[in-house]
Amino acid sequence: MRFQDDDAFCRYVAGELAGLPHVVAVALGGSRATGTHRPDSDWDFGIYYRGDFSPDALRALGWVGQVFELGAWGGGVFNGGAWLEVDGRRVDVHYRDWNDVELRLAEARDGRFHIERLLFHLAGIPSYIVVAELARARVLHGELPKPEYPDALRKAARRIWWSDAQLHLAYAKAAHAPRGHVVHVAGAIARATCEAAHAILAARGQWITNEKTLLEDAGLHDADAWLTGLEPGRLVEAVDIAADRLAKAIAAVPES
Repeated sequence: MRFQDDDAFCRYVAGELAGLPHVVAVALGGSRATGTHRPDSDWDFGIYYRGDFSPDALRALGWVGQVFELGAWGGGVFNGGAWLEVDGRRVDVHYRDWNDVELRLAEARDGRFHIERLLFHLAGIPSYIVVAELARARVLHGELPKPEYPDALRKAARRIWWSDAQLHLAYAKAAHAPRGHVVHVAGAIARATCEAAHAILAARGQWITNEKTLLEDAGLHDADAWLTGLEPGRLVEAVDIAADRLAKAIAAVPES
């Protein structure tokens, strides 16, 4: 390995990314930024650009891996990136259009957001996820704001996420549980639990950037047990148990 020291490796990658055309800032995200990483954790770098950023410029660095086009990861706020290997380390690069991030920041301050479908996220992602990234990131090049959790967003996100969770559970109880649809009921409980977790964290004013620790951070450690041993004849009961546990969890967080 060329870099035995993680700090030297980080500086090298950040410097290369900062030199790409139209990039105005580079930040380290994920567990590496918060100090919760394991030795084998990957490295998440966000590149913030203005104007016509081209993934070809990233490809030209010659790093091994897959570089995606803009918009390849859903076409929304998660607008693409790359999965790479640099000096034997796994590196993820995330494209962030700074004009769009500024818009999402302004929306969050007003308590406005939307939820987008994204692979690997049961509940989808809120558009304020790019604001959460700013709050948790370590800036390596350029300047980026470090936003506090807006009070308007606390209230709106709590209400919207919790409403979605309740609706999914109600539909599962009315439409799927009586028919013995185990898969649909299990899916609804899983999704509603993630949505309730988002509501809880929003009510606390706690940023979250993915679902890896979503339930743990929200204090829903026992949620796995709700789906254990689901049987066609007991699906209504399973939905009721989940609904009751989630309602108590959200009620335990005082409204700001």
